[in-house]
Amino acid sequence: MLLTLIRKEIMHHILSVRFVALLVMCLLLVPLTLSTNYRNYRQSLVDYQEAVKLVNIEETTVNPKLPLEPEQEVSKLILKPTPLSVFANGLSDSLPSYLGMTRNGITQGAPALVSSLSQLFGYLDFLFVVGTVFSLLALLFTFDAVAGEREAGTLRITLSNALPRDLFLWSKLIGGYVVFVVPFLVSLLFGLLILVWQGFPLGEHGIFPRVLGLTLISLLYIGVFFAIGTVISTYLDNSKTALILAFTVWVFAVLITPRVGFIAAKLIAPTRTSQSVYMEKTAMRDDFNAVVDEEKWKAIRELPPDENGNVIVGGENAKKVDERVKPLEEKYRAKFQDYADKLDRDYKRETERQEQIGEMLSRITPTSSLTYLATNLTQTGKGARSIYFQVGDRYYDMLHTDLFSKISDHASARVFTSEDTVKITQPPPLETSTLGETLRQSMVDVLLLCFFAVVLTTVAFLKFFRSDI
Repeated sequence: MLLTLIRKEIMHHILSVRFVALLVMCLLLVPLTLSTNYRNYRQSLVDYQEAVKLVNIEETTVNPKLPLEPEQEVSKLILKPTPLSVFANGLSDSLPSYLGMTRNGITQGAPALVSSLSQLFGYLDFLFVVGTVFSLLALLFTFDAVAGEREAGTLRITLSNALPRDLFLWSKLIGGYVVFVVPFLVSLLFGLLILVWQGFPLGEHGIFPRVLGLTLISLLYIGVFFAIGTVISTYLDNSKTALILAFTVWVFAVLITPRVGFIAAKLIAPTRTSQSVYMEKTAMRDDFNAVVDEEKWKAIRELPPDENGNVIVGGENAKKVDERVKPLEEKYRAKFQDYADKLDRDYKRETERQEQIGEMLSRITPTSSLTYLATNLTQTGKGARSIYFQVGDRYYDMLHTDLFSKISDHASARVFTSEDTVKITQPPPLETSTLGETLRQSMVDVLLLCFFAVVLTTVAFLKFFRSDI
């Protein structure tokens, strides 16, 4: 009996205008966005390769006895685009294009689309299509599943034939879901074939399992919105009212609540900007240099004059000045490093706390869980950003050990030899987390989506069982 009801529900949806709209959306949006974003990825890859050639620090050397401005970048860690960004762009275009290594710390290059007008309208990718478009279509498929039949009077006739209520509701859910996901999966398969034809490395290790995981998560997310629509339909008797409520729920769940969570986090846990931290380091270094300069000139004024009454800063006199200034310079250098480390730790702790609060508040809706899952799977989310900045910090520590710690700003006499030359350390490669690590980090969001699906479906059944038909 259940199969008969499911077939009836499938035919009902296939013959409706909603199915035509779904089919058109799937066939147009999914392949088109994947194909377009892959072309953007290839252009980003070319830009990355050109940037690496321009930096080209393979043979670059620096003499630590030569003057080096605190703000001068001696090397760069350039962000490499990931091919999975064609599915979810995530933070790719908002991350700094490179991390510049200076004596004052790490500077950040401009994001990839800092001057692009397209940012006004957001980014169109597979994640946006699933999270925004298909969630709305899922509600349109289910808002009148029960309310429509109750309003038309067919629900009482159907249940008067000793039909169990659970079979009736399961047929509504399963039939509508099958009609919905088949065009979605076909369009996704078509889009993947186009990507492979264009050269996308779908068969590479670590690519296909992530795409498969993204597909399964998308199906689970669509199922959650089917459950939401069914709950609305069981609680209301009028299909027009159910449509208005379904659209309202969609607006809050998809468009408003995920953003409100981070707005509230900024109010609850405000933090400084990275630029303000960098400027504070610069000001502190200038203060330290001023103290050392004052001590240096004081030592120079105390030097004995020659027979003509002139003070000559050179030779033995220069060594005396350097010997007097060197302990103070080392003292203030250690102070600056301690102060800079404290600033970085405080800033990192503040931003992490703010983000944790924003994540926690935004997870009220399933859309946030989908976003976190999809961007983690495609290596364009919080995990990839953390790896990028961690590698940058590690690279800076390497350069500090090899070069920055050996630079002296106040040497009065410098003797340059070829042995003093230091070769710039190559940037370490950007690491990527394994699929297992990604799933462990995203387990909370997986469980939340399952929780939403199970709880909402249970609520719909309980309400339907207790309804007076």
